[in-house]
Amino acid sequence: MANMFGAVMGPKYDGKFLHDKIKNLTNDVTVADTVTNIIVPTFDVKYLQPIIFNTYEAKVDPLKNAHLSDICISTSAAPTYFPAHYFTTRDPAGKLPDREYHLIDGGVAANNPTMAAMSMITKEVLRRNPDFTHGKPAEYGNYLIISIGTGSAKMAEKYTAPDCAKWGVLRWLYDGGFTPLIDIFSHASADMVDIHAAVLFQALRIEKNYLRIQDDSLTGHTSSVDIATKENMEALIGIGKNLLKKNVSRVNIDTGMYESVEGEGTNEEALTRFARKLSEERKLRQTNLNSK
Repeated sequence: MANMFGAVMGPKYDGKFLHDKIKNLTNDVTVADTVTNIIVPTFDVKYLQPIIFNTYEAKVDPLKNAHLSDICISTSAAPTYFPAHYFTTRDPAGKLPDREYHLIDGGVAANNPTMAAMSMITKEVLRRNPDFTHGKPAEYGNYLIISIGTGSAKMAEKYTAPDCAKWGVLRWLYDGGFTPLIDIFSHASADMVDIHAAVLFQALRIEKNYLRIQDDSLTGHTSSVDIATKENMEALIGIGKNLLKKNVSRVNIDTGMYESVEGEGTNEEALTRFARKLSEERKLRQTNLNSK
């Protein structure tokens, strides 16, 4: 009862240790400083809309060029677990007014950020970004997507309709150490994206360009988002290593479950193929740059 009362009255953690660790690791680095192009979804509770930070926009819009520490704290601020994060950004030239952000975990809007990343690339193509001069907005055949999930307990069947039918507000928010409402929303968000991407790539006959690596059979402590004991961390590492040895799988758009794909090898082999393709693309781009 004490745990339930605490979960309802405030976030489970104050976030101080996590915030300090993030700040120590990122120092004063901003989004525009990143070595590779990144995209990080968050959600603004004041305006009830997703805010998606990415390197390309940060380089041209000073108000989107936030510190990585603020963005990491924001996108990890899962409701009921960590407090929402407030910060402001400024225009060094002083031409634009300061911008406020009131952010929580981007997973409430894009728990699987695949479509957010695809949309960003499409936007940059439309803007004639020189990094995408040879692409067209909907030319998805040129996309290579590796989507790595953090695991789920879908097969554990944690909740049933007879149980849920008895719940009021408190039990929907907190039940037996889990957060049913958040679990349901986060799974729905991630699965809808996975199904949409799978259907899109199947329709274009480019299924092999989309590699989703996910374990949907987590149980017990491994399915929790905040049990960071040494034993649980080691168990999760073991699950990840075993997942590499499993066959490539894709979501069945009728059942929502992942099914092994014949003839495409293991996840480890698929990652090697992707790495080889990306290496070849990088060499080709460098050759083209040197020939100019």
